[in-house]
Amino acid sequence: MVEHLREVLRRSALDNHVPGAQLVIWRDGEVREFEFGEERHGTGCAVKRDSKVPIGSITKTFTATLLMVLVSDGDVDLDEPVVEYLPELRQALGGHADVLTARHLLSHTGGLPSEVVAPPNGRVELAASVQDVVQPPGAGFSYSNTGYALIGRLIEVATGMTWAEAVRTILLKPLGIDLGFITGEESPATASGHTVNHALRLVRPVEQELAPVEAPAGGLAASAADLVELAKMHLDPRHGGIDPGLVTPEHLAEMCRPVPGAEPFGLADGWGLGLAIFRGHGTGWLGHDGTADGTSCHLRLNPGSGTVVALTANSSTGAALWRDLLPELRAVGIDLTEDEATIDAEPSASIPRECTGTYVNGDTAFSVVVEGDELHLVVDDEPAARLAVHDGFVFSVTDLANGATGRPGRFLRDPRSGRIDRIQIGGRVAGRRHRERDVA
Repeated sequence: MVEHLREVLRRSALDNHVPGAQLVIWRDGEVREFEFGEERHGTGCAVKRDSKVPIGSITKTFTATLLMVLVSDGDVDLDEPVVEYLPELRQALGGHADVLTARHLLSHTGGLPSEVVAPPNGRVELAASVQDVVQPPGAGFSYSNTGYALIGRLIEVATGMTWAEAVRTILLKPLGIDLGFITGEESPATASGHTVNHALRLVRPVEQELAPVEAPAGGLAASAADLVELAKMHLDPRHGGIDPGLVTPEHLAEMCRPVPGAEPFGLADGWGLGLAIFRGHGTGWLGHDGTADGTSCHLRLNPGSGTVVALTANSSTGAALWRDLLPELRAVGIDLTEDEATIDAEPSASIPRECTGTYVNGDTAFSVVVEGDELHLVVDDEPAARLAVHDGFVFSVTDLANGATGRPGRFLRDPRSGRIDRIQIGGRVAGRRHRERDVA
């Protein structure tokens, strides 16, 4: 019934210039696996079932599951201040030190900047990355790689191992899977990522660039089959779920439960502990997406129906391949819904100038500027997108380079003053940078 997906995968991969891809569907104990193309463009080395693709942020689900093993063992308390395990962060966190917990970090409600600060001397210190909080812990959702770097360090303190050693020994070995690591050690089975120049129809391999401290947020390489093995921990045993005895049923349920205040507008409908929540039409899908350098990977699981879908694509255009697959999957009874917020209303005819200004998240600056009769987004001085503002100060995004539609975002108001003081885009919150006369 699903065999035609092999041709759909091949055709869409060719249309979107994806050199290689894996698609695995697990449904109520039955599995279908499809592979297409090359691990590295132009080499003729075919993508195999066990080819490892850099999975980017899906790494966070592995890191979160590892931490929950330690929680189940009583080694870590989700609601204990993180500084109890990492006292070196107390001064940097200031007044937030006794509030920030592992639960905040796992659910992206810690208010930390998105990216880890890499100083000029090359030494990365987590204390430098937590000083400029975006918003107080627990105040709302803001996607943060820094938060998962802290989780990785917490794991190291609790286990006495490096993060990589702990992942391999405590989590992967009991699951019976062997992943690649893109920092610290080479993995010969890791496929290359690729960039695509649509105008010139050029596909070029790219190397992975990730600081070791960020590995807990995005440092793993896996096959689609590997992702399914992790996902099966969350399935009902009646539908082929597995219980390796690592995490208690209660703590597994916590991972899947929406955290209050975690509103990842444009990314998903809610967030648990290491898993995004996609309610769609009440169908109850969980999962995570991941982009590494030149890759795009997607994992979805439905605990009630015993269904898992995993896609790995070794190209930056893999997200388009995923979108092409969604209607085909629905046609065979896999009721995945679009995982992005949609905006049906027409945009405002006038430009809301109260939205203009510069908003910052760590070292990243988002500037909203007026260009002619349009509102544009400039990221770190590079023109990025055209914004169209709709009712409720949500906005749609159109890429200036290729005209592609991106994930929508929104402007947020200060609940006390009523002034727009933040922007949420790509799940990340950035606060307004005030000019001196505004502060005075």
